[in-house]
Amino acid sequence: MSDTSRGTATPTRPKGRRAVRWIAALAVLAWLAIGGVGGPLVGRLSEVATNDNANFLPPSAESTSVSKLVGRTTDTQTLPYLVVVERTSGLTPADLQAVQTWVAGIPGLKLADPTRTVGEFLQAPPTAAIPSQDKQAALVPVAFLADRAEVTIAGDTALYAVAKALRESAASSLGSTGLTVHVTGAGGFFADFIIAFSGIDGILLLVALGVVFVILLIVYRSPILPFAVLITAMFGLSLAALVVFPLAQNGSISLSGQSQGILSILVVGAATDYALLLVARFKEELHDEESTWAAMKTAWRASLEPIAASAATVVLGLLCLRLSDLGSTKGLGPVGALGIVGAFVASLTFLPAVLLLIGRRIFWPQVPRVDHVHSADAVGTRGIWGRVAGVVGRRPRRTWVVTLLALVACAAFLPTLNARGIAQSDLFLTKVDSVTGQEVLARHFPAGSGSPVQIAAPEAKADAVVQVLGATDGVSNPQVGLVPGQPPKVVDGQVIVQGTLDAAADSVEAEDTIETLRASLDRVGSDVLVGGTTATNLDVRLASERDLKVIIPTILGVIFVVLMLLLRSVVAPLVLVAANVLSFAATMGVSAIAFNHVFGFPGSDPSTPLYGFVFLVALGIDYSIFLMTRVREESRTRGTRPGILVALAVTGGVITSAGIVLASTFSALAVLPILFLVQIAFIVAFGVLLDTLVVRSLLVPAVSYDLGDRIWWPIGLPRAGRHEPGADAVVDVRARLDDVAAREAGPTPWPPGPTA
Repeated sequence: MSDTSRGTATPTRPKGRRAVRWIAALAVLAWLAIGGVGGPLVGRLSEVATNDNANFLPPSAESTSVSKLVGRTTDTQTLPYLVVVERTSGLTPADLQAVQTWVAGIPGLKLADPTRTVGEFLQAPPTAAIPSQDKQAALVPVAFLADRAEVTIAGDTALYAVAKALRESAASSLGSTGLTVHVTGAGGFFADFIIAFSGIDGILLLVALGVVFVILLIVYRSPILPFAVLITAMFGLSLAALVVFPLAQNGSISLSGQSQGILSILVVGAATDYALLLVARFKEELHDEESTWAAMKTAWRASLEPIAASAATVVLGLLCLRLSDLGSTKGLGPVGALGIVGAFVASLTFLPAVLLLIGRRIFWPQVPRVDHVHSADAVGTRGIWGRVAGVVGRRPRRTWVVTLLALVACAAFLPTLNARGIAQSDLFLTKVDSVTGQEVLARHFPAGSGSPVQIAAPEAKADAVVQVLGATDGVSNPQVGLVPGQPPKVVDGQVIVQGTLDAAADSVEAEDTIETLRASLDRVGSDVLVGGTTATNLDVRLASERDLKVIIPTILGVIFVVLMLLLRSVVAPLVLVAANVLSFAATMGVSAIAFNHVFGFPGSDPSTPLYGFVFLVALGIDYSIFLMTRVREESRTRGTRPGILVALAVTGGVITSAGIVLASTFSALAVLPILFLVQIAFIVAFGVLLDTLVVRSLLVPAVSYDLGDRIWWPIGLPRAGRHEPGADAVVDVRARLDDVAAREAGPTPWPPGPTA
């Protein structure tokens, strides 16, 4: 080990070298312990995840109040499975008898654990099958006890285990007779969601790690370094799981299947980005330092500020989601923030320790040597980022004006994005049994069967509510009470009135009916509240629209403050925030074109724009942070304009690699057949690449170059250490750019002869 100043090396005592190695070794051992405990918890996060919209709504929502009253009017809360039996040529008496025989045996169906049966999870044995009017189908409602949904049976939740038993038994007992059987309803949909999200713990993470590994191999051209970076990411995820799992288990935070999948992608992407920045700076310093300790010391100090600022913007941006009215969105805030903290800590402790223990050999076969190659040498070369810096330096105004117009043109399509919501059956991108069953149900029964609209009303107004239901298009079979033919249970002077929706309960048309119904019932009284499955979905959409208006300005304000503290400027943060907001708008405009005309998606979830904004602005601004912190560092000695060109040239490769890695990791979400996650994958992947390749590479540096020293207003750069008045630095960089321009314009083939 040696104690060095930049560009020189003097030997140090072996004792100091041994101490550093011991500290690094202890750090690695500590992380191995964290990984050993937290690693298994990553795979168990699905055990504490919840995916029921009703659990995520605020107490103020109408549907929440109705749900509470329904819970008080019945001894137990239920979740319906709707078993639909169909023969398109018409059900025969023998078919109906076979169905009835199967229905009678439902309570005794064995689960994966042969000591458990379906009956212990049902409110009551199912009654006779209900034939359709066209005599081609029969409906069997099965009332599952909602409070037992999370009971584990042979590794599966009871909700999924019962759906599986119903499907397998019906297929073997009735399918052999030519009948088709499907299990749909809320229970069937949730069971299919469990199947879809089962890939989160395995396939999703493996795909993300595999993609990142290939990219790192290309970037580093080393077989060793990618493993160190990926292990860093996994340790960061393990640390996050150590905290997230117990918090979700005791109900302190809400963890959904979506936030669970986003957590792993977020940690892998962020940890890899931080690692790329640190490793690139470490490698850069190794060209000046003989001592790996001295190189790491300089690299760690130089990387700490941009990485910390980057992590802070993402963490604070995610924590702004706590302002959401939706439990799922609110839960993503701390879950994602804990993931970023894990990535940050692992990248600045475990990875440096590994780099110190292995030393230069970690870059094998391209081991960096002390050759005093400096960052300024990148400007004026034929390398891609030297050329980009040249374009920015020679034509800054033309560069940012053209880039700005292109982004505005893309953003013009933003209003065409359909984020009003989609039917639950459209959430799946693959054919699943619950969706097929819903389609069969809609062909033969009122599509809203099994998921009635439920209205809480004072007992004295029950008849008036029934009249309104009967007069409303899209609603049929109004009744007072939950069970036909039985007197309604009165709780605190209130009763439940039910009706059947003609449209599918999870459709946009059904939500329109609920909105009409609420407006009509307001005339009956403000104490008449509309609930049920469709009302719950509607309230989720309304809460998402409110979140968009509240959270986006808050995130922008938080990020602006962080950037002001980091860059000691007002103008630079304004430029960065404005550029990233424009980038987000352009991304959503392009996404609207892709979703509507390329992929043919039926629409988007109302929360999609908010999720896209959080990830794109909080994560996308990272690349501008990485660039501008280096600009500030270089500008102290070179002047602002030369500093911008040098910083752009020297950070171009690493920041682009980081953007490609993050885009690739989020693209891994597309392996899950859930429309929301596929759309988020596209939005973030495209948006990150746009930020990396256009905003950070052209728009931000060109605007900053055009502004010059005004970019640091009002404080400006510290004068200590700068070449006064900076003329030598400006002339040197401008001469490089002019020289390259002249060479590329002339007939002389590259490389030209030596010049003075």
